[in-house]
Amino acid sequence: MGVRAQQPQRVPARPGVIARVQPNGDTLHVVLRGDERSHYTMTIDGWQVKEDRRGWLKYAKRNRRGEVVAGCRKAHDADRRKKCEIKWIQKYGIKKN
Repeated sequence: MGVRAQQPQRVPARPGVIARVQPNGDTLHVVLRGDERSHYTMTIDGWQVKEDRRGWLKYAKRNRRGEVVAGCRKAHDADRRKKCEIKWIQKYGIKKN
């Protein structure tokens, strides 16, 4: 009788809303999606965000190679976004549902 290696179970991302404090003290509310193999962070209204090297959560965008990277815009909750920020994420941002 052979022994089969047991495959690890996929663990879902932490459920619920997480309040992340940005380096300047502002709070951004995010949710985690995915599992230990593939995961991402997004705003409550579905925009993907990535943390940059300095610890800021910024809206994600695709670079020229198609990779998802942190963009130049710092992320905010929907009720705190300015018009120019909204225009940027509508053009470059990655919307998740």
